[in-house]
Amino acid sequence: MAIVVGYLATKEGRAALRRAAEECLLRNTKLIVVSSHRGGKDFDAEEAARFEDELLRVGEALQERGLEHEVRQLVRGNDPSEDLIAVAEEAGADFIVIGLRRRSPVGKLILGSNAQRILLDASCPVLAVKATD
Repeated sequence: MAIVVGYLATKEGRAALRRAAEECLLRNTKLIVVSSHRGGKDFDAEEAARFEDELLRVGEALQERGLEHEVRQLVRGNDPSEDLIAVAEEAGADFIVIGLRRRSPVGKLILGSNAQRILLDASCPVLAVKATD
């Protein structure tokens, strides 16, 4: 079994990663870090290299903590929610960890569509983590 975490280099992403790592240590299980990007014309080689460097640092930090882990950078044209759910199903994940951010009243109408899809469509439990200030 494993725990899957959706990761972006944001305070919400870092909060989700911290909590997922804590859960993996408590449960003595593998952590699968998923960073998903749709790609397209706005995702150039420079941005891809930046994402890759960030994920290398994440992997090194997890290694230092002695966590069994896997880091996946996915650029397949999918919504991040689709990628996260697919990886969780493939791995038989115990649960998924995601970071949530505050939204404006207008933003709440759209309610973080990726977070909403993961909460509603995942076949395993989902732990939603808020970032601390």
